[in-house]
Amino acid sequence: MTETKKMPVSDDNKILVVDDELSMRELLELLLAKEGYNVSSAKSGKEAISILDKTDFDLLLCDIRLGDISGIEVLKAAKKKNQDTVVIMISAYATTDTAVKAMNEGAYDYVPKPFDNNDLKQTIADALAHKTIEHEKQTLDDELKKTLHFGKIVGSSPRMIYCYKMIRQVSKTKTNVLITGESGTGKELFARAIHEESDRKDRPFVAINCGGIPETLIESEFFGHKKGSFTGATSDKKGLFETADKGTIFLDEIGELSIPIQVKLLRAVQEKSFKSVGGTEDILVDVRLISATNKNLEKEVIAGRFREDLFYRLNVIEIKAPPLRERKGDLRVLIQYFLEKYSDEMGKEIAKISSYAIDLLNKYDFPGNIRELENLIERSVALSSTNIILPDSLALSIHKRRWIEGTDKRFDLDTVVNGVSLENILEEIEGAYLRKALELTNGGKTRAAELLGINFRSMRYRLNKLGIEK
Repeated sequence: MTETKKMPVSDDNKILVVDDELSMRELLELLLAKEGYNVSSAKSGKEAISILDKTDFDLLLCDIRLGDISGIEVLKAAKKKNQDTVVIMISAYATTDTAVKAMNEGAYDYVPKPFDNNDLKQTIADALAHKTIEHEKQTLDDELKKTLHFGKIVGSSPRMIYCYKMIRQVSKTKTNVLITGESGTGKELFARAIHEESDRKDRPFVAINCGGIPETLIESEFFGHKKGSFTGATSDKKGLFETADKGTIFLDEIGELSIPIQVKLLRAVQEKSFKSVGGTEDILVDVRLISATNKNLEKEVIAGRFREDLFYRLNVIEIKAPPLRERKGDLRVLIQYFLEKYSDEMGKEIAKISSYAIDLLNKYDFPGNIRELENLIERSVALSSTNIILPDSLALSIHKRRWIEGTDKRFDLDTVVNGVSLENILEEIEGAYLRKALELTNGGKTRAAELLGINFRSMRYRLNKLGIEK
């Protein structure tokens, strides 16, 4: 169950509950009154419309199937009277068609019966928060609006605002920048934003994926080659560093470079010159160097896989691209951005996603970060048969998949149909929790056992069984 975010208690938080079942009305009145809302109720659609004519409500919670008229008619009346009224429909008989119809008429969301009380309270809190945000957006000045998009980066969470400030600051310098972060966090977008904010924006931006070029070709790709310098070199070729002269060169996955190439790169960075493969003359270049990695380069230096002198040359200023799980406040705007992008590309008119679907996405950690979210929305738009993304429209059954913390394993309930080893799965999960507890307690087994709710003897037995910390 999710913890409900409470909205500030005020007279503005007026809710009208419409349901023809007395027991349901009483349940909802009690439930919402305890949350501090000002709750009224109506036992029929006509009574609800009469009440709406006389009083403005912040939120309408209405059953779709009523005794006299349809809840959809109440929804239309509420929106006609006050477009700002947030409407949530509830029903034990809702189908995809009725849900889509309700949302097309302006409903914020629909909640199927039976519902979980905490989930319903969370949906209401989110709906009221969304209404507040929409009102605040109308008064934002132009500068604040720009924070929703920085170049092609989308997001306005505190973590992203900090990143935008860093980008603006470093873009005005010639300093080398290292962008760190997990795969899929948009490190290349950060690099492009730095370039676009700099005085080099009218010069080339050259991006190189260091992990995507065979080692035998990297030196030639970086620095070019002379005709006949190796088999297949049938003509002179200009390298990417020379192509990027007066502009910016972006070395993605810098941690994948071999030590010999690191040596040559170090000289180019230090001297701002290099020799092409087979060449004898130095080629002078003026490039801004931005690197990126999903590895911990300090650990790579300690392990002897990355040169320390090159590390310090590259890491003059570090910008950390946050993972999506640490900027969940940006999830809605990212989803909307990708919805519009792929709806336009595919010629579809999908403009909205159910808040229940968003809640499902909020509970997912997105190990693939923004790249995974974009792929998910693209697939959902492609497969959706309605103009709204509902929970069952999601192309990926996120609610059935979980990553096992501390491992690269993922368990998927759908695989049971093909047969699984339950013992192996449970051992993986058990091992992940044991390692996490030991990490949090710096190896203290007694405290780790307390965190896991087991005694020390059980802790020692489990560690021995799994071969952990013998």
